[in-house]
Amino acid sequence: MVTPAAPHGDLVGQALKVVEEAKGQGLVLRVMGAAAVRLHCPKLVDLHRSMGREISDMDFVGYDKASSKIERLFENLGYASRPLTYSYRQLGRLIFLGSGNAGRVDVFLDRLAMCHTIDFSKRLEVDYPTIPLAELLLEKMQIVKLNEKDVKDTIVLLREHQIGQGDNETVNTEYIARLLSNDWGFYYTVKMNLGRVKSMLQEYDQMDETDKRDVAGKIDQILKAIEDEPKNLSWRMRAKVGTSKKWYRDVDALGG
Repeated sequence: MVTPAAPHGDLVGQALKVVEEAKGQGLVLRVMGAAAVRLHCPKLVDLHRSMGREISDMDFVGYDKASSKIERLFENLGYASRPLTYSYRQLGRLIFLGSGNAGRVDVFLDRLAMCHTIDFSKRLEVDYPTIPLAELLLEKMQIVKLNEKDVKDTIVLLREHQIGQGDNETVNTEYIARLLSNDWGFYYTVKMNLGRVKSMLQEYDQMDETDKRDVAGKIDQILKAIEDEPKNLSWRMRAKVGTSKKWYRDVDALGG
């Protein structure tokens, strides 16, 4: 659990306010995305900013069973619900429009179903006010067409935190490895993207060599944990097919 440091950028502050209001109403709601990285990495806020990482949106995740209460929460805070197409309802997603620079706000319910699926069942209570670090890393690494902004978020996330077992200010490699051992496609995308992040480290002059070695070493730790985890039969069978068959979900086709 992280204790947010002040001051925050406007959108980060708004995201924190929403989660605190939800907590006061007994609702489980957690911040995702870049705002979550900013909240969970208070020691490296200056590095995050110096890399040119601006916080441009707010994303949250909550439980589907509380979706009606979540809608009322946002409406009471001055956000307007946006009518959803069928594809968005399939994704388990609520969308709200905020005033000023808040723009569009996405609230995922139970899971993030994008290029790959991250199930938050029984995991949202692990951390506050953000999703757990393992899921925060996976949220970035599940993106097949990885953007540079996601690379920056990943670098800062790994630089500030330890790698190992458990979730207390630690990227839980045990959880990540177990999850990926059941899904070759997700495994492949994560492995590919961690390699991309490592290869791009030298591009960022905002970090010294100690910073870069630290992040590279942590990526190696994660990759080793993923490789060492025993794989089930379906994983091994799918691995034989490889990339000759599409291994990820087409987000654009789903309206994402």
